[in-house]
Amino acid sequence: MNRKIKNLIGLMVFVFLTFFSVNSVSAEKHDVYDGTKSFKNDTELTSVTISNSVTSIERDAFSNCKNLTSVTIPGSVTSIGECAFSCCKKLTSVTIPNSVTSIGAGAFWNCCSLTSIKIPNGVTSIGDLAFGGCNSLTSVTIPNSITSIGEGTFWNCRSLTLVTIPNSVTSIG
Repeated sequence: MNRKIKNLIGLMVFVFLTFFSVNSVSAEKHDVYDGTKSFKNDTELTSVTISNSVTSIERDAFSNCKNLTSVTIPGSVTSIGECAFSCCKKLTSVTIPNSVTSIGAGAFWNCCSLTSIKIPNGVTSIGDLAFGGCNSLTSVTIPNSITSIGEGTFWNCRSLTLVTIPNSVTSIG
């Protein structure tokens, strides 16, 4: 292959990668949960739709994805692990399905742009610092299914004006 053709192919690859970069990922179970934490620290990721085959979002699965703005969690997910979305500073929108029963420690820690969260009626426990440092968080809905709220769950949520704790809660911190 002559030099001009090689240079042209190289230029075409550069243009393709520059203009057609992927900013949205559909996460399959094997992509995220194969032990490599493949999305941790991914600064290119802007939105995630998690596959219906996923039942648990593991520890640090999407932590420190600084440009992640929205997450769609399917009804197949039953638990959100420790620090799963921690330090996703641009995350503004998360819909937690009714299938989730536990939210791990630091799951949404330091998600500075998260403004509201509705915890579904199936969740029974919220881990320590689960929403700590979410300083844009203004409203939280805690259902009657919650029995345990971890230490510092809403620590440093400066914009949070009201949290109603239901009678079902038997342990705080």
